[in-house]
Amino acid sequence: MGGLRFPCVLGKSGRSHLKKEGDGSTPVGRWRLLQIMYRPDRVLRPVSALAKQVLTASDGWCDQAGDRNYNRPVRLPYPTSHEVMRRADHLYDVVVILSHNQRPRSQGRGSAVFLHLANPANAPTAGCVALSQRDMATVLARCGKSTQLVVEPAGYRKSPNQPSRKSRRRR
Repeated sequence: MGGLRFPCVLGKSGRSHLKKEGDGSTPVGRWRLLQIMYRPDRVLRPVSALAKQVLTASDGWCDQAGDRNYNRPVRLPYPTSHEVMRRADHLYDVVVILSHNQRPRSQGRGSAVFLHLANPANAPTAGCVALSQRDMATVLARCGKSTQLVVEPAGYRKSPNQPSRKSRRRR
């Protein structure tokens, strides 16, 4: 985020260029931040230019490849496999919906890949990107509709003097 850097937690299987449902990897790419969902019973309304929605007990996310609502929000109860968005733990007290596999949506190419809160032990995610609550608040306060989360390939190191990709294209 500009000159700011934040430690994050990625998927238990590392990063992947070819994300598959259930593989535990975080997809490499650039993902827009579409919407913040949060639990007002646990956290204050996030400060951000991004759209916000309160999480309710009926919020879910379909992760069943082949289902017509695959990688889409659903209302609970839902008949096929789904993620419960209002979790007992604190990981989704603040969760950001990312544009991964949204348009076009490909069945089996990964669902429910979010930016959410890290667990206290910083254990790997199931394929999401996780931040501490403090870092999440800092990041969201600086986000807008054009903000993108970038997951670089494993081993990628940007030199401090290396120009951004955008400035390299202008040359």
